[in-house]
Amino acid sequence: MESESSRQALGAWHDFLATPLDTVLNRHQNTDPQQAALALFHAVAATVPAYQQFLSEQGVDPGNIRGGDDFARLPAVSKKNYQSRFALAQLCRDGKLEGCDFIAVSSGSTGKPSFWPRTIADELQITRRFEQVFHDSFRADERRTLAVVCFTLGTWVGGMFTASCCRYLASKGYPITVITPGNNKEEIYRVVADLGPAFEQVVLLGYPPFLKDVVDGGIARGIDWAPLHVKFVMAGEVFSEEWRSLVGERTGSTNPMYTSASIYGTADAGVLANETPLSICIRRWLAATPDAARALFGESRLPTLAQYDPLGRFFEADGRTLLFTG
Repeated sequence: MESESSRQALGAWHDFLATPLDTVLNRHQNTDPQQAALALFHAVAATVPAYQQFLSEQGVDPGNIRGGDDFARLPAVSKKNYQSRFALAQLCRDGKLEGCDFIAVSSGSTGKPSFWPRTIADELQITRRFEQVFHDSFRADERRTLAVVCFTLGTWVGGMFTASCCRYLASKGYPITVITPGNNKEEIYRVVADLGPAFEQVVLLGYPPFLKDVVDGGIARGIDWAPLHVKFVMAGEVFSEEWRSLVGERTGSTNPMYTSASIYGTADAGVLANETPLSICIRRWLAATPDAARALFGESRLPTLAQYDPLGRFFEADGRTLLFTG
């Protein structure tokens, strides 16, 4: 049975499997990110009932949005003025919730948890951010890698999303094997002890404070982390470079730029940006040069410093509010 959903999925799979990472990361040099965002706007305005009503209420005629200046004047959407006002199906293309194959739930940190439908095409786009970390930082394209998902599983977005993205990398040919103990420490230790030695590196993916607890608890149990060549993918909380160095020392890491990476994301948009060896190097220099950090960020305490693909997520700033399209 062929449908529009299956055609979109096949197209996304082909693009993901056939396109090298470097090609993806260099696309913005030949394609204007703002024009790509404008094209996405018109596609959404033509197919999503909730957005059509929202634009009408705001007095916006999509036909009048032709260039970058027009796009910049579009009203921003939020949970309050958009997502929470409409039925879930109305927020989907053609008003069809069944056109999405997965629904995740946000943490509810701003109040009530929200449902976020998505398709495999959405996940494959986000997988590029994981691919950049696994390829450029961990060389997982040439090392047998055990990816241990330590994010909470269930309906919450982090664990299932991460597991899916890692499996997609394996389908592309990366020698990655995924296992999902979630935030069950006993199961994590069993997985690491029994399976870790069969691989050239072990990547722990999870919430930074929890991963540190795993490392410290493992040491107390007599686990020697160094032979496992442990790497970390983290999300959910900012941490200092001193913290990164400490965790690295306890796992035998000698090069923090290539053994850990933080990802920046949200439940609705997935992963927006990720640390790279370059961004970590800059951040570590700023950590050692607080005057420069204060001049750049207004305070010596460092935020996460990440890089993004402007064709994957188009960023704008409205005062101190960060807006993104993608």
